[in-house]
Amino acid sequence: MKKLILTGILAVAGLTATANAQIQKGNWMVGGNLAGANFGLNKGGGYDFNIQPKGAYFIEDNIAVGGYVDLGFKGAKDAPSTFTYNVGALGRYYLNPGEKGVNNLLHHGRWFLEGNLGVGGTSISKGGSSSNGLNFGFGPGYSYFITPNIGLEGLVKYDANAGFGNGGYTNKITFGLGFQIYLPTSKAKQIINDVK
Repeated sequence: MKKLILTGILAVAGLTATANAQIQKGNWMVGGNLAGANFGLNKGGGYDFNIQPKGAYFIEDNIAVGGYVDLGFKGAKDAPSTFTYNVGALGRYYLNPGEKGVNNLLHHGRWFLEGNLGVGGTSISKGGSSSNGLNFGFGPGYSYFITPNIGLEGLVKYDANAGFGNGGYTNKITFGLGFQIYLPTSKAKQIINDVK
C-alpha cells in the first residue's frame, strides 16, 4: 500500500514539473478550439459556430503530429443551413523562448506554429451549393499554461478548401480559442519504473 501511495505522489509531482515538460518527446496533447461562435439575438438572427477537436503525439521535443476534426454549423430561421466538415492530419512546432526573434510574452506560455492537411467539404441545404476536396491550413498560435498540464490557447489560421462541386476554392482567416491537455506519458512511465 505504501508503495502504491508513493507511486501516486511521485506521478503527480512528475506531472506538474515545468512548463517545458508537457511538450517533450513521448507526450500527448488532446483538446480543441471553438472558432467563430456567433449566436444572433436580433429578430432573424441565426447561429454560426465551429468546434475543432484535435489530438497529437510529440515525436520530438517541441514537435507534435496528430489529427483534427473541424465541424461547423451556420443557419438562421427560414434560411438555408450550412454544414462544413474537415478531417485530417496536423503538425505543430513550439518555438523555444531563446530562438532568435522570439520573445516569451508571458513566463508560462509558448508560441507555436500549426499546419493541417486533410479532406473537407461544405453542404448547404435547400438546394444550395456543395463542395468536397482538399482542406489545408496554417498559422501561429500562443498557449498559456494555466497549470503545468492545461494550456489555454489562441490560434489565427488561414483555412482553405480546394474543392470539387459548386463551391470550388474557398478560403478564410479563422481565430480560435480553446484549451489543450498535455499528458506526459513518458515522464509518468519513467517515474513508475524508477519506483519499482
